[in-house]
Amino acid sequence: MAAPYDITKTPPKGLTFDVFGTVVNWRKTVTSTLIHSALNKTSSSSRLANLSPQVRSRVSKLTDQDWGQFAQEWRNTYKSFVSSFVPGETEWRDIDTHHHLALVDLLKKWDLDGLYTEEEVKALSLIWHYLDPWTDSSPGLHKLGTTFITSSLSNGNPSLLKDLEKHGNLGFKKLQSSADFKAYKPHPSVYKGAAKALGLEPGEVAMVACHLNDLLAAKECGLRTIYVEREQEEDWDPEQKEYKEVKTWVDMWVTVKEDGFLEVARRFGIE
Repeated sequence: MAAPYDITKTPPKGLTFDVFGTVVNWRKTVTSTLIHSALNKTSSSSRLANLSPQVRSRVSKLTDQDWGQFAQEWRNTYKSFVSSFVPGETEWRDIDTHHHLALVDLLKKWDLDGLYTEEEVKALSLIWHYLDPWTDSSPGLHKLGTTFITSSLSNGNPSLLKDLEKHGNLGFKKLQSSADFKAYKPHPSVYKGAAKALGLEPGEVAMVACHLNDLLAAKECGLRTIYVEREQEEDWDPEQKEYKEVKTWVDMWVTVKEDGFLEVARRFGIE
């Protein structure tokens, strides 16, 4: 594993960004949407009358914390899906399709089958297209875009990324999806393909993410690494060996107490 180097003295030419969690606060938007969608379904006697007694009883007992757990489980299905995907072997499924099928399964698991119509489930599954960005994401990306080629590098499908770009005024110079390479991060073809698509060598690109497993995979492909901490996003435990070794190879580390992408821009001398 290559040791970190002073990325500010020898800056990359391109920056690729993880999106879910790093650029957008999926947890806040998804949880809030789940809470309000359920309230809307139970806010009048006529809507309640359309639900079975079992579903009425079940949904009435769910707290905001429960819906937060539901959102986390939904997110976890995504993590399992992309990590187990084998290019050329696993049947291709885009993230929109995954989110829809996973939501159907979760509603059954939580004894909420029948809370929504099929059309409503489909619409609810698309909330991932309209996740709100972290407060520093849009201004930070616009600043970084004055100096670097900025690109998304997300497992989200292209239409999803286009909607997030528009919804959050993100200002990416280029939108790249893992779907462009018929693979999912952390497969090496995604990182290498993204650098090539930017017309750059891997070492001329820095991956920006709030997930160390994403950065490790990028590092192993020759990319530079910028770690931007986001609250509740890191899966690695600070006590585990891999986490303790991180500072031997991460090139830039922005803590959760700093101002995200705006801090990245500041360190590169961009005001």
